[in-house]
Amino acid sequence: MPIPPTEGQQAAVSLLHSLAEPTRLRIVQRLQRGECRVRDLVDELGLAQSTISEHVACLRDCGLVTGRAEGRQLFYSLSHPELTHLLEAVEVLLQATGFKVDLCSTYGSEALA
Repeated sequence: MPIPPTEGQQAAVSLLHSLAEPTRLRIVQRLQRGECRVRDLVDELGLAQSTISEHVACLRDCGLVTGRAEGRQLFYSLSHPELTHLLEAVEVLLQATGFKVDLCSTYGSEALA
């Protein structure tokens, strides 16, 4: 019988899963540059408002994004600077491995196409 993951391991899987969706990753990468509104994300990412709102809500529910009200507008930003550090570490790791993970037959871009 397999040993179940620890609480910390399961939380790490959930965190990485939340970032594994391309639109959510693009939103997080955009928010690294500073706060913005859903409307700004719609314009910059070229996706429907409902799609952006759904993904922002997911990131907010995960505790990765927070909203700040200003009048009738809501500005979103990253909740924790550690997320920026994580994404920077991902870039370093990808470069160090020569982006070989993208060739993986299970998780690479060809496998997911």
